[in-house]
Amino acid sequence: MPAPNPPRAKVLAAYRYCEAVTALEARNFAYGIRLLPAPKRRAVSALYALARRVDDIGDGPLPADRKALLLEHVRDLLAEVREGAVGEEETDPVKLALADVVTAYPIPLEAFEELVDGVGMDVRGREYRTFAELREYCGCVAGSVGRLLVGVFGCTDPVRGAEYADALGLALQLTNILRDLREDAALGRSYLPAEDLWRFGCESGLGAAARSPQADVTGLVLFEAARAERYFQDGLRLLPLLDGRSRAATATMAGIYRRLLHRIARDPEAVLHGRIALPSHEKAWIAGSALARGAAPLRAA
Repeated sequence: MPAPNPPRAKVLAAYRYCEAVTALEARNFAYGIRLLPAPKRRAVSALYALARRVDDIGDGPLPADRKALLLEHVRDLLAEVREGAVGEEETDPVKLALADVVTAYPIPLEAFEELVDGVGMDVRGREYRTFAELREYCGCVAGSVGRLLVGVFGCTDPVRGAEYADALGLALQLTNILRDLREDAALGRSYLPAEDLWRFGCESGLGAAARSPQADVTGLVLFEAARAERYFQDGLRLLPLLDGRSRAATATMAGIYRRLLHRIARDPEAVLHGRIALPSHEKAWIAGSALARGAAPLRAA
């Protein structure tokens, strides 16, 4: 039996909390989220707040067994939301907001389960031998988020929309992996598939101390960047299936990461010397351009 609904004022306060988390943490996504009408903006902020919680568990300093327990708590939260068991006594603002979102939008909560699965791979320190294995991981941690967003945005073709959202999430995650190569190398870790590291002579590692004379870092980064670009081209086919504001938001999120990818491709070895990022004014220009052009797919920078 569903729990009594929380007071609306409490739910709105929960949304404000989620929007504050989004404004503070979503450095790139926030530019697109701002273009949405208020109800969708609140809903996406609730989704982001829970995704941020899951990511923070994976990235935090706790031991692996404690992280695994916290991830199970997230699964419990999802079960309560799915069963309508979030009532007026609930004190977790993220749970309160998410429970309200699922009453208004067809949110695929199983995508959150996939996100938990993906972060669980990080907690276990999984390595990826092939691109097929990496693609499974990216589908969990990024494609899942794309499918969640489409649940809020709405889509004229839900089946194709989910496929394109998955491809777009994969493109964004591959871009993240390239951007973070230096940080991951310093920790002795690479998300890139072992088969690709071998192909370009980088199997000894990407850090300066470990890199072999035969390592072709430029070739490796360009190869992965070209792969990410192909997924961008596929994923951006989602745009015509969305309404205007949702197109603008999606084009902005994708455009920021795609421009970052093109910057990496222009200077591949730069990823091993420092974190590449876009300045705030450039992100704002991308958002404004997406809105002004009616959210047409963004071209290469």
